[in-house]
Formats: sequence, C-alpha cells, structure tokens
Amino acid sequence: MSGLIHLYIGDGKGKTTAAVGLSVRAAGRDKQVLFAQFLKSSLTGELRSLEKLGVRVIRSTLAFGFTHQMNEETQARCRAEQGQILDRVREALYGEADLLVLDEVLDALTTGMLDEGDLRSLVESKASELELVLTGRNPPAWLLDAADYVSEIKKRKHPYDRGVPARIGIER
Repeated sequence: MSGLIHLYIGDGKGKTTAAVGLSVRAAGRDKQVLFAQFLKSSLTGELRSLEKLGVRVIRSTLAFGFTHQMNEETQARCRAEQGQILDRVREALYGEADLLVLDEVLDALTTGMLDEGDLRSLVESKASELELVLTGRNPPAWLLDAADYVSEIKKRKHPYDRGVPARIGIER
C-alpha cells in the first residue's frame, strides 16, 4: 500500500495533537518521521517528546506573533521564513522520511505566508510511499480532493473564549 494524505482541519483544539499522536505511533514502529511546524516558534511540550523519540523537527526560529498583528516588513520576513521551512522539508525528503507532518501549513497558506503553488507542488510530487499529514484551517478544494483522510475538529467550547490563556503541558 502506498502512502496516503491525511488532513486534520478545523477550528478546534487537537489538530497538532492528532499529528503528534500519529508521529509517536510511526516512530514506535521504527518509521522515520519528519515533523515541520509552520508559524510556530515558541517551545511547546510536544517538541521535547518528539525529539526523544528520534523525530526530526523543522520549525521557525523567529517569533513573529499573529499574522494579523504584523506590519508589512514583518510579514515579508515571516513569509520568507515559511518558504525556507518548506525548502528544508523538500531537502530532507530524499528517502529520509516515511511520515511527513506539515503542522499549521494550512494556516501559513491561508494567511498568505506560504505560496500555494509551492505547497501544491510538494503534495503532488510526494513519493508514493510517503505518508503525508497537513494540519490547519480552510484547506483549498484541490487538497480536499487529493486527501485520503479528512478529519475535521470543530470547536464547540474552549477556555480561551473565557479568557483562560494557553496552559503549559495542555495547549502548549
């Protein structure tokens, strides 16, 4: 069986958690896992766990904040870095990964921080045996069509709506 495409999408909590869970399962079966995070730079709890399991992590090195709060110069720097992350993923893919996770890549796409053509090229040219996971909100129609799994995570209620900030070990 060849590798399939998974989408974890929606406005609810748990998209990254689902991708981390699949990464843990794959690493536990001696699969090579590459986990790329877009638009995230703060240290989160899953990073240490993934690295202990031998998962290679590629992510942003600079903190930009939320895209809607950025000025034009910051947006340009953020856009350049997101493109560099995708380039690093492409370089790392040559036979080195059984599972590739592109975490928050859809948010990078929908906020204009990543070129849709570049992402589409990566998806369409993936090795047939590569398992590919993409997370975020609002996937384009071509990606929904290409996907083998589409899991939508819908928020019904979240403590953030009551002013509760992200908690260490739970949301970050």
